[in-house]
Amino acid sequence: MTATAPLWRSHLWRLLALLLLSAVALQLYFVLRIALMVVVDPQSTPFQRSEIWRLATEQGQVLWSQAWRDRDQLGPHLQRAVIASEDAGFNEHSGVEWDALEKAWERNQRAEASAEKRNGLIEQREQKAASRGKPLATPLRRVEPKVVGGSTISQQLAKNLFLSGERTAARKGQEFLLTFMLEGLLDKGRILEIYLNNVEWGEGVFGAQAAAEHYFHVDAARLAPAQAARLAVMLPAPKRFEQRPGSPYLVSRAATITARMGAVPLP
Repeated sequence: MTATAPLWRSHLWRLLALLLLSAVALQLYFVLRIALMVVVDPQSTPFQRSEIWRLATEQGQVLWSQAWRDRDQLGPHLQRAVIASEDAGFNEHSGVEWDALEKAWERNQRAEASAEKRNGLIEQREQKAASRGKPLATPLRRVEPKVVGGSTISQQLAKNLFLSGERTAARKGQEFLLTFMLEGLLDKGRILEIYLNNVEWGEGVFGAQAAAEHYFHVDAARLAPAQAARLAVMLPAPKRFEQRPGSPYLVSRAATITARMGAVPLP
């Protein structure tokens, strides 16, 4: 018994050391990948590859549009519009807006509580109808809480480049680490350039150039301020807004962003 215990502890320490070395190696891998982005344009992201697979399996074809453009070829209007809409403090923060994250968490908590209350009332109504022997012909639709992010452009880029869409504490922690790596190794202009060239703007539409051609039939550099603002406002839910280009929210929000763009400095 006394000989077995030290052996067990030895194996445990070896396992912990191996796990620690693996974690350090993974972070070094990320550092090297990001450092390479100083001079090499990333060609694809995990999300893009998953979208290609989804389109191929669900639709039997991949209709894809993406074309890299250097930042000076993207024009100032879209850059200003995206900063104004997605991350007003982009030029000042170090990667994470803690106040925005706290506010987003509070809003999500309220949304989840409201949805839970509404779904409880729906369940009570269905049970009451069933107890009377007259169940509802069509089940009532449950409410899904509207979740907001509060992520900066740098955080969104970290997710797009390296991470899956799952929501776990470990993935969020890795997102923070990647965000600080991006901010430490790349300047703001490069972060914005990579983001604009890889972000989704619709079904199979990725990057600013593809979006400008898809929605307005022009190069990204030739987008008018109002056009740029509409594209920027689409970013949180591009596939939804692609189906509803005349959405009152989209039109109203784009007008607000257009008015703010002139005061946004470029990095």
